Amino acid sequence: MEIKRDRYLNQLIMRKGNGFIKVITGIRRCGKSYLLNNIFYGHLIGEGIDPSHIIRFAFDSSDDLVLIDEDPLELEEDKRKVDPKKFAKYVSSKVKDGGTYYLLLDEVQNLGAFEAVLNGYLRKSNLDVYVTGSNSKFLSTDILTEFAGRGDEIHMLPLSFSEFASCYEGSVDEALDEYFVYGGLPAVASMKDETQKAQYLKAQMQNVYLRDIVDRYGLRNEDWLGELVDILASGTATLVNPAKLSNTFRSIKKAAVSDVTIAKYIGYLEDAFLIKKAKRYDVKGKKYISTPFKIYFEDVGLRNARLDFRQIEETHLMENIVFNELRFRGFNVDVGAVEQRTNIEGKADRKWLEVDFVANLGRKKYYVQSAYDLPDEEKMKQETNSLDRIGDSFKKVIVVNKTMKPRTTEKGYLLLSLKDFLLHEDSLDF
Repeated sequence: MEIKRDRYLNQLIMRKGNGFIKVITGIRRCGKSYLLNNIFYGHLIGEGIDPSHIIRFAFDSSDDLVLIDEDPLELEEDKRKVDPKKFAKYVSSKVKDGGTYYLLLDEVQNLGAFEAVLNGYLRKSNLDVYVTGSNSKFLSTDILTEFAGRGDEIHMLPLSFSEFASCYEGSVDEALDEYFVYGGLPAVASMKDETQKAQYLKAQMQNVYLRDIVDRYGLRNEDWLGELVDILASGTATLVNPAKLSNTFRSIKKAAVSDVTIAKYIGYLEDAFLIKKAKRYDVKGKKYISTPFKIYFEDVGLRNARLDFRQIEETHLMENIVFNELRFRGFNVDVGAVEQRTNIEGKADRKWLEVDFVANLGRKKYYVQSAYDLPDEEKMKQETNSLDRIGDSFKKVIVVNKTMKPRTTEKGYLLLSLKDFLLHEDSLDF
């Protein structure tokens, strides 16, 4: 069964013929290649595009490499990239007329001088170029420079819950329970056995994702990176800062790792799309607070696998899932902070109340609280204390992990079940 990735397909469709190189980025195994070579290709065929005007080439495919007289084993042994002249000659042989040709290139980082080759194609008005690249050598931060400002990035996440549920053989409740534990990597979604899922996720985390980072940056102490991931995974959805993490390494890991090194490693993990840093935003002061910040994982299954599935803390995992869903919908997401000042017996005090998420998209803004449970009025008061003090008219939403119909509280806040929030793209506007 094919899992529809309509949000990303529509982004590609909207960008057709825009004069930019369309660059699909995302964590390994999230479905970039399938999106480009199957889903988008199918769309082009469905639109009546002549297959001879669609040039597909995967630089990690032995079958494709043979077409340009490249020996995959020789490339591996010599540790060299594909000869750009051979590839350019191949493309030239395929372009027969002045009509539009769609160039769909997979794992393009394996092409020698790929930046120059692709920038050259931008000068050809009848070539519309789409590429994917792997995280170890082709990261989001590279896009701005690789194509001299002519790259148009489409960031792809693992399966959202609505995408996951569309192919799950079971109830929505069972699907959500599965999603909390094993996440949304497409390969995992297709597996039936839980042991297989767990082994796959643990192997991918250690042997692919972390190995990519070690190889890319030539890290000499691989253990430090792994230990940092363990700490971040244990503290998912909690406030962290590099200085405190450095102290943790000294006191618990007995290793002297500076806050500068930790900040650098966090940047590496974020560039590789394993994690996403959410900055704190002073809602009333309208400014960012540099530290501390929160860390969320791009896929909760990978986070759980890193901890050997020992810490399935549903409160924090729910917050991570809500964060990823907001990003999936295109929102820029920050952690909100609202200052509370008190004066008791002449003694001034100040503390920060938290709004889980401040979600912005164009002119739209929402304040979103992730509340795993609201058993009584006291808990409701605790969750809404920060929302009460914001003072503007943007919509405030509380997502709760229980089955309930959407309703509005007496303060005008939308109370929404987690399932409704995740399954309906317009749920914030209920």
